[in-house]
Amino acid sequence: MVSSISEKVGKITTYKGFEARPYLRRNNRIRSIHSSLKIEANSLSLNEVRDVINGHLVPGNQKEIQEVKNAYAAYEKIPEINPSSITDLKKIHGIMTYRIIEESGKFRSGDEGVFSGDKCVFVAPPPHMVDSLTRDLLLWIKQSEGKLHPLIVAAVFHYEFVFIHPFADGNGRMARLWHTVILRRWRKVFEFIPLESRIEEFQGKYYDAIAKSHTNGNSDVFIEFMLEMIDQILDEVITQINKTNAETSEYVKRLLDIMEYDVPYTSNDILRRLGLKSKETLRKNYLNPAIELGLVRMSLPDKPNSRNQRYVK
Repeated sequence: MVSSISEKVGKITTYKGFEARPYLRRNNRIRSIHSSLKIEANSLSLNEVRDVINGHLVPGNQKEIQEVKNAYAAYEKIPEINPSSITDLKKIHGIMTYRIIEESGKFRSGDEGVFSGDKCVFVAPPPHMVDSLTRDLLLWIKQSEGKLHPLIVAAVFHYEFVFIHPFADGNGRMARLWHTVILRRWRKVFEFIPLESRIEEFQGKYYDAIAKSHTNGNSDVFIEFMLEMIDQILDEVITQINKTNAETSEYVKRLLDIMEYDVPYTSNDILRRLGLKSKETLRKNYLNPAIELGLVRMSLPDKPNSRNQRYVK
């Protein structure tokens, strides 16, 4: 599986999959955040998460909205994070849980367990052991460089971190983020691979793999599960890139050229910028193909014919 993943990462790098596609990078980042929070029962939709990140007013639970803002700020720090630094770990947790918990950026002082719904998967080590166990784990990351493949290191870390459960809240979000951080040190492309979306899709199996590894006393089952998830999401990303390569018509390219990123446009704005007169031509040749490819989105997807409709690159 490591070999298969390495080959697919090579393909994405060869295609220069993300360099010329900032919209793919941003869309995948938003998917990562939405899925990681959804695993922790955040109820905001993908579009609502996108709107929060884009600074738009979103009605809803303020704690959930704050979680989105925090996660986005934490993910933006990925290139700067040293995965074996306890200082960075606490700092990023402080960002991830800002205004959400009292022990933000600090190791927990109470007992914790891992739950899948109402079912307790296992009880975490007592709080007096957290500091030493976490330091040992971070030291192990550093000592593993050049000895173990980063794909294995990231999966082992993820499982052990969830087992230690060092914080009062945010452990799952931190484990998934740190998994990406470790992989990004190996290949930068992983910064924009939405691994969390695959985990969220197979959430039951995710918790089963954690529970089985705990029962077995090693992380083998969890390692295999995570490698499978990575292998599958890379297939999806390759398809995503190939699709944009093959199906992006000259009309869509023209449309993207006249639109600024994350700026909402009315259909009349776009008609004027393209020098067109027919709204039917705009819809058929430009907007609909771009929307189908995920290159442009509607601000009101449930009301496609609304007079308040806007189109966003």
